[in-house]
Amino acid sequence: MIVSVLIAVEIISAFETSMMFAAIPTLIVEFDSNASTVGWAVTAFLLVSAASAAVCGRLGDMYGRERILMVLLAVAALGSMVSALGDSLTSIIIGRAIQGVAGAILPLCIGLAREHLPASRVPVAVALISGSAVAAGSASLLVAGLLIDNAGWHMIFVVAAVYAIFALLLVWFVLPWRRPTGTSEKIDYIGAVTFAGAVAAILLGVNKSQSWGWSDPRTLGLILGGAVALVLLVRWELRTPSPIINVRLFADRKFSLTMLATVAIAVGPLGVVTMIIPIIMQTPSTGYFGLGLSATHAGWLSFIGSLFGFVCTPLSGRISAAVGSRASMLLGTALFIVGVVVMLTAHHSVVAMTAMVVVVSVATAFAYTAIPNLIVESVPEHNTSETTGTNAVLRTAGQGVGTSIATMLLAFTATPLAGINMVGGMLIALSVVTIGITLLIPRSVRTA
Repeated sequence: MIVSVLIAVEIISAFETSMMFAAIPTLIVEFDSNASTVGWAVTAFLLVSAASAAVCGRLGDMYGRERILMVLLAVAALGSMVSALGDSLTSIIIGRAIQGVAGAILPLCIGLAREHLPASRVPVAVALISGSAVAAGSASLLVAGLLIDNAGWHMIFVVAAVYAIFALLLVWFVLPWRRPTGTSEKIDYIGAVTFAGAVAAILLGVNKSQSWGWSDPRTLGLILGGAVALVLLVRWELRTPSPIINVRLFADRKFSLTMLATVAIAVGPLGVVTMIIPIIMQTPSTGYFGLGLSATHAGWLSFIGSLFGFVCTPLSGRISAAVGSRASMLLGTALFIVGVVVMLTAHHSVVAMTAMVVVVSVATAFAYTAIPNLIVESVPEHNTSETTGTNAVLRTAGQGVGTSIATMLLAFTATPLAGINMVGGMLIALSVVTIGITLLIPRSVRTA
């Protein structure tokens, strides 16, 4: 029952993260705008989501994850209604920024699973919760598309608000609550504001690098300014009795190597494959590569592939419980290499590309579920939501960097096929780096 509730709650986070991708073309026409302007509806959500994941994860560890989760669901519902009731692009962007607090839902759900379940059941539960985020993200594209086509763009925000309230009621009435133990810790407001601002600056610089260029002073200023702020934050947090980001945890070898492996796989296949697959599927088959599928057919194929991945999430959890999450991470990364090799050698075959989508979806499920389980193995229970939130920030930043590099490779190579081959080579290289880092992670598993 606990796992079912947490999966149901996490679905709203995945839906709000992905639904705007289906709405962007409609909003461009509706408001006579352009992709760059409408894209702020995605960017605003991303910036708030990244900061919320770590900051609210820490607050959940301090004051009770159930309480913080209810507050976030209420705020997410409010943001959805702001977007739904407003009849301007500005209202939509403001509402999406408010909805961005949903970025902390997954870390809180993982923390609650570890808090309420026996240690032997935690790996499978964490795998199921994390895997549901992948499957729900793919499903949300189809659901949002159907709502937009049949009821208008307002309806995706109405449905998101209603579901957020439903999830809030599940947490309130169904999820078992623990009595508050009380805490003498004080909120690190300076650390929270500094961290949120630094992460927002770096992610905004990475996000806008595709339109501004990496050498643009605005891009460099945002990224370097955010990096300097993070360095100053580390010095501040080391002197703070109750830091918002416990940087001392990075002294643990398993934790720091897990974070490093997360960055490597996020810059590589975890972030880029989802961008490359639709390009190959929808490119006309008359060229050097491509299947010539419609956007709808490509979407269905990706959704079906994600279901295969979700079905494999319990297997990933059982492997983590039996021999440690390192094995799941290695298996997922190896499957990414297999999928990329198929993409590079058989990109004209519908059958081969379908098999590639399934393999990559299973790889994503294994990697996406192994990472939080590695975090669970390496940190105490009371730091679970905070550290998984910080990991989500690193993963989001890595995916942004990876897609920006892949976009540049596709844009500046001599031919489109050469660009695909360059991106494929980058993905294989970073997968090998991820395997190397993962092999360095200690095998020992820390019990609850």
